[in-house]
Amino acid sequence: MRRALLVTWCVALAGVAFGAAKPLPKFDRVMAIDTPRAVTDVALTDQDGKAKRISDLAGSPTLVFFGFTHCPDVCPTTLQKLAMIKSSRAKELEGLRIAFISVDGERDSPAVMKEYLKRFPAEFVGLTAPSEEVRKLALGFSAPFFKDPPRDGEYAVQHTSRMFALDKQGRLRAEIYDASPDAIAGIATALLTE
Repeated sequence: MRRALLVTWCVALAGVAFGAAKPLPKFDRVMAIDTPRAVTDVALTDQDGKAKRISDLAGSPTLVFFGFTHCPDVCPTTLQKLAMIKSSRAKELEGLRIAFISVDGERDSPAVMKEYLKRFPAEFVGLTAPSEEVRKLALGFSAPFFKDPPRDGEYAVQHTSRMFALDKQGRLRAEIYDASPDAIAGIATALLTE
């Protein structure tokens, strides 16, 4: 009996020491990350022109989406879906932040990000940086992106449509693959109540 208690105590202590977290609930199209993962802490600039680091998102759970303001479909659709979830469940999701990180630092200046995010709730944070810096961050999330060859002076940036969930400590806890609003809200609620 003593040995079982000692083993249980040691396992619990190891979990605290190594940053273990309570398992997230299971949802379709959501891949929970069993061992929370630190993300690369790069220098970014928010839509107000203030210097930010990804670690500045710690303190509140955050849903992260990589995209760009010239995106014709995936980005506006995803951000609108997140806005709808936030507004329809305002009380339940109070404290949840949304971080829209640009993969097109050449065109997405802080002013452009600010103008683009005007149509979304105040909890939406726009972050931008030169592509090399964002690439370091994106690769840590397994969210690669690349710029298409320009056509008539215009170009698109290919990027993932996945969202990523960070916990209150700023650690990566889940990847979200075009999940339902209920699944997205369920993951967010689980992280808010930890």
